[in-house]
Amino acid sequence: MRILIVEDDANECKKYTDIAKMKDNIEIVAVTNSSTEGLKHVKNFSPDAVILDLELTEGEGSGFDFIQGLKDQKPEKMPQIIVTTNIYSESVYNYLHKNKIDFIFYKNQANFSHENVLNTLLLLNECGGKITTANQAKLDFEDSEEDVISKRINEELDLIGVAMHLKGRKYLADAIYYVIKNADNGETIPVVQYLVSKYKRASSTISRAMQNAILHAWRISSIEDLTNLYTARINYETGVPTPTEFIYYYADKIKKTI
Repeated sequence: MRILIVEDDANECKKYTDIAKMKDNIEIVAVTNSSTEGLKHVKNFSPDAVILDLELTEGEGSGFDFIQGLKDQKPEKMPQIIVTTNIYSESVYNYLHKNKIDFIFYKNQANFSHENVLNTLLLLNECGGKITTANQAKLDFEDSEEDVISKRINEELDLIGVAMHLKGRKYLADAIYYVIKNADNGETIPVVQYLVSKYKRASSTISRAMQNAILHAWRISSIEDLTNLYTARINYETGVPTPTEFIYYYADKIKKTI
């Protein structure tokens, strides 16, 4: 396995190269403390993998520059990347996950070792892809949870007769989803304001479309079905829920089932 090291700590680099010399299945093709030089080495050597330090404080650029440059460079063979860093934050993790970094090692974690980094790269190479970490699994779970919520919302809207072709259907679905995901956040903006910001439409247009979608459902569905499916109290003068009542009823109903 041919590996490029982009790291500004000479001692760190020596540890990697010393270990690699004792292994017959690893070759260190280049070592640099510069993100610019690192990108040149990718082009010249086409490494199988890169060990990348995010903070090149004693070198040039940063690991972030290297990641962005690699995306722009679009090499024919994309190397696997292990990031090693002292930075531990959700925003950094999310950035690395979004950019499909294969693995992250935090240098100050208890089980960090240079041999472990190299062995992980070998394992990744054998697997032909990523290893799912605990954090990665958490994100994958969150993604699946989002799919479950969206599916439940659409099932409820179908049952009550809010047809797919109605403009207000999408607004209602997005509003219910927004309320569910932000139910425990006291800083959330009002739901209609959220829809205005997302769709760039006037609040009156969005509210009218949602109300029309609800009216359509109440016209085509039987009173027995409506009574069974929508159990919240409705203003007897109008006979139908307002968009706000409708949204929060279904957000609460669905949230209890997921």
